[in-house]
Amino acid sequence: MIKVLVVDDEVSISSAIAYALQREGYTVETAGDGLEALEKVAVFKPDVMVLDVMMPKMNGYEVCRKLDDNNRPAVMLLTVKNDIVDKVLGLELGADDYMTKPFDIREVVARVKALYRRRQIETPDPASSKEGRIELGGIMIELLSRTVKIDGKLLDLTPKEFDLLALLAQHPDRVYTREALLGQVWEMDFAGGTRTVDIHVQRLRKKLGDWQGHIQTVYGIGYKSTRTNS
Repeated sequence: MIKVLVVDDEVSISSAIAYALQREGYTVETAGDGLEALEKVAVFKPDVMVLDVMMPKMNGYEVCRKLDDNNRPAVMLLTVKNDIVDKVLGLELGADDYMTKPFDIREVVARVKALYRRRQIETPDPASSKEGRIELGGIMIELLSRTVKIDGKLLDLTPKEFDLLALLAQHPDRVYTREALLGQVWEMDFAGGTRTVDIHVQRLRKKLGDWQGHIQTVYGIGYKSTRTNS
């Protein structure tokens, strides 16, 4: 059973979404605020979370920050705001999709389905790498466990940082435009959104430390990985 957690302080909205998802065969639970959402994530362990941004006790952005990266559901944010800054902020905090209120319930259901499918295929095919592992110089990327180690030390990467590194590392010397990375890692396409790619690359390089040279900027185009730490 695919499990979905719907989080919104407006009961009419959460109930309507839950009902529509249940009719599609999903197992659904609801929460009315951010604190309750985190408690239910720990127990219910949803595959997908539909998360309102503006809520009492803890807003949706804070919930995104506090989610455990090792057991994190796919997250779709709901908000009354339609500002590009809010969208980018949500993506930078690990959200996978974004919808603005008011919305059509049928679109919510369709996007939940898409998020679940994406989560199932998000990790690169282990068959393309030796035993589900990618070695990029001294960087060891384990696709199945979604972990990255350098000299045996585990790096603390967010889900999107891992996806970004894994995609680049799987195809050394292949240049990806920012738009291509936004489409393949975030599956999003909107004006101004490529800035979030730059921010994630900067954060990823910082965490790679002395090995950041494996992720190179191709000026005027985008980014690529290289086996040479230059």
